[in-house]
Amino acid sequence: MHYLRPLYPGLLGWALMLHTSSFSHLSLVNGTGQLVLFLFVVCLPIWRTGRMSYVDIGWPFGLVLLGIISFFLIEGYWLRSLLVSGIVVLVGLRMGLGALNMWRMGLLKKEFPRYQYQRIRWAGEGKDNTALALQVDAISQGLANASFLALPIFIMASNTSQEFFLLEFLGFLIWVLAFAMESIADFQKLRFLREMKAAGKQRQVCSVGFWKYCRHPNYFAEWMVWNGLVVAAIPSWLSLRGFESDVVWLFLGLGLLSTSRAMYVTLVHTTGAVPSEYFSAQKRPDYVSYQKQTNRFFPGPSKPL
Repeated sequence: MHYLRPLYPGLLGWALMLHTSSFSHLSLVNGTGQLVLFLFVVCLPIWRTGRMSYVDIGWPFGLVLLGIISFFLIEGYWLRSLLVSGIVVLVGLRMGLGALNMWRMGLLKKEFPRYQYQRIRWAGEGKDNTALALQVDAISQGLANASFLALPIFIMASNTSQEFFLLEFLGFLIWVLAFAMESIADFQKLRFLREMKAAGKQRQVCSVGFWKYCRHPNYFAEWMVWNGLVVAAIPSWLSLRGFESDVVWLFLGLGLLSTSRAMYVTLVHTTGAVPSEYFSAQKRPDYVSYQKQTNRFFPGPSKPL
């Protein structure tokens, strides 16, 4: 049963949303859509190739699907619904189109390092059925789109109030700044790699721009993207009291907090900072020094060696 453990958080979150009076039908539609999408875009390619990298296509386009369902099926105030649905579609397209480009270039023919690291983790956990572990991890990411990542989107899009609150403006501002930071950080990394390739310098450590202040500014910014959505969803969550039982309403609030925590764990430990650094420290001679000088996740000033 330890193979199935990654599915439990998403299943519990989806079960909570199916139990609500406000989102039960939407959650059934979205969850079914996510599972069908992952079946054809992720699970079948994984079964044929033994590579997990197809998740990088399925997960972001699952966000696009989530945004479309949110906008067309939820009867909240149209402007708020358009904003939050447009945000999640934009987030998904940014990553999804990039993944499709990598697929077009043939880069998905080789397993990404962060997914190679999963096999090391599974071996440490005594999981020797790699094919099963691959499918479970893939489905868990589809369930994430059906549960805690859908929660702030559905909560905001269902709010019928035509008044915007301060926390909503604050949350949207956090999202804008974080989305810009993530895009700039990716551009800085890409430009650095191109310059090093042109100069004939291989395996150099990127420590320019945002990468000077933390080792994974793109992951930090992606986390803040979702934190911005959680903050913006708080007024809409408060307005649900009275429409849901106190117990369900309270668990929906805890679910919002779990969105932030789940994304942090994913971006740092599961498929983010820790897996990527495992291989970077082996391939790049100066990376250990970079680790000692630069914060891993939260930006801050460089530390002396």
